[in-house]
Amino acid sequence: MTDLTTLLEVGGPLAALGGGAAYTRAKHPAAYWSTVGLPVSTARLLGSYGSVMEACGLTVAPSRLRILAVKATTRREVRPVPPRRGLIRPTSTGLRLRLRLAPGQEPADVAASAERLRHAWGVHAVYVTTVKPGVVELRLVGFDVLRRVRMPRKISGAGLLKVPVALREDAMPFVRDYRTIPHQLTLGATLSGKSMYLRHLITGLARQPVALVGIDCKRGVELAPFAARLSALATDPEQAAELLPTLVKEMEDRYDLIKARQGIAPGTPAEDITSDIWGLPESERPVPVVLFVDEVAELFMVATKKDEERRDEMVTQLIRLAQLGRAAGLYLEVCGQRFGAELGKGATMLRAQLTGRVCHRVNDEASAKMALGDIAPEAVGAVCSIAPERPGLAVAGDTSGGWSRIRTPYLSLGDAARVCRESAHLVPELPALKPFRPYVPASAPVDTPAPLVRPRPVTD
Repeated sequence: MTDLTTLLEVGGPLAALGGGAAYTRAKHPAAYWSTVGLPVSTARLLGSYGSVMEACGLTVAPSRLRILAVKATTRREVRPVPPRRGLIRPTSTGLRLRLRLAPGQEPADVAASAERLRHAWGVHAVYVTTVKPGVVELRLVGFDVLRRVRMPRKISGAGLLKVPVALREDAMPFVRDYRTIPHQLTLGATLSGKSMYLRHLITGLARQPVALVGIDCKRGVELAPFAARLSALATDPEQAAELLPTLVKEMEDRYDLIKARQGIAPGTPAEDITSDIWGLPESERPVPVVLFVDEVAELFMVATKKDEERRDEMVTQLIRLAQLGRAAGLYLEVCGQRFGAELGKGATMLRAQLTGRVCHRVNDEASAKMALGDIAPEAVGAVCSIAPERPGLAVAGDTSGGWSRIRTPYLSLGDAARVCRESAHLVPELPALKPFRPYVPASAPVDTPAPLVRPRPVTD
C-alpha cells in the first residue's frame, strides 16, 4: 500500500507535467521549442553528430597523415571523417550551424540527406543553403512555422521597393523585391489567401515614396479600401482601356528623360551614364510606379467584336509595360485565378514576362502548371497538396528554378485601410494620373472603403 501511495504521489506531478508539455507543444509550439525542444535537439546533435554523418554517407576516408597520427598517439580505431562542424546558433524557431565540407563533397550531398538529419535530430525540417564554396549552412526548424505565422521582429535588407510579405517554411521572411524581380504573377482560387497577400503588398508599399495604381475589374471591391493611397484606380475594362495608354505614355516620357541625360559630352564620368531611372540624380528621378491588376482574366474576356479590339489593345499595352517598364520604374503585380493560353491572344506572351510567380491553392493541376510548370515543375505537386483549411499558404518561385512554401500572416481589411489612409500624404504628384485618382471624402472613417466616384478623363 505504501508503494502504491508513493507511486501515485510521484506519478501525479509527472502526468501533469507531461500533459502540460503536450498542450504547450500543440498550442504554443514556439514556447515549447524554447523550453524543451531546443535543449533536447541540441543534445541529440552534439551526441550523435559523427555517427549520423556516417550513416548518411557524409563522411570521407581520413588522410594518411591523420591515420598515422591516430595510430601513433592512441589505440583507437581510425574512423571516417565527417564535415567539420561550426558553432551551434540557437534561434526562436530552430538551430543554425555551418559545415565545412570534406574534400570530394558537394552541397547536394548534404541536401539529399536533409530528411535523414531531420529524423535523427528530432526537428521539424532541415534546409541546406550554400554560404560559399566548401561551406554550407544547416537551418534546423523546430516546429511548423507556417501553422501560425509570426513574422520576425527584425528583417534585414528592407528598403525602397522591398516588402516583407510572408514567412517561408525555413522561418526566413519572404521579401518581395521589385528591383530584383520587377514583375510577378499571383494565382489562387477563391478563399485561397490571394487577397491577403495583396493587402500586405499594398500596405508595405503605402509607407514608401511610390505611386500605386490599381485595376480592379470586380467593380473595385478589392482595391476600394485602399483608395486614399492610390494614384489611380480603374474598376472596369472600359476604365482600364483609358488608364493603360496613360501609363504607356508615362513610360515613354521617362525614356525620353533618360535619353536626354545620355546626350552628354565626351569625357563624362562613367557613373553619370545610365540606362534606367536609378542612374538619374535623385532630384530628377521619377517616382516608381507599381501597377496592381486584380482578376486579370476580366481584361481578356470579350462578348462582341468591339470588345475584342479593345482587349487586344489592352493586352498589347500590358505586354509593353512588362517588357519595357522596369528601366522606367514601372512594375506589374498581376493577380488572377487562372492565366493560360485559353484567355486569348497575348496571354502566354504576357505570362512569360512575369518573372516572379506565387501560386496559392488552385482548383486543378492545370492552373498550377500555368503558374509554375514552366519555371519549377517540381513545385506543381506542392501547390496541388495545399489544403483548403490553410488559407494564405502558397508556393513562391522564380525563373531561376528555386521555390519554397510561404504563408502570409493575417491582416484585417480595416487595418490595411487605416495604413493607406494614414499614408495618404505620400501620394506623389503625377499629373498624367490625376484624372484617374479615386475620390476620397475627407471625413470618411479610416476603415471605411472610399467610394469610387471620380471624374472621367477628358478626351479630345
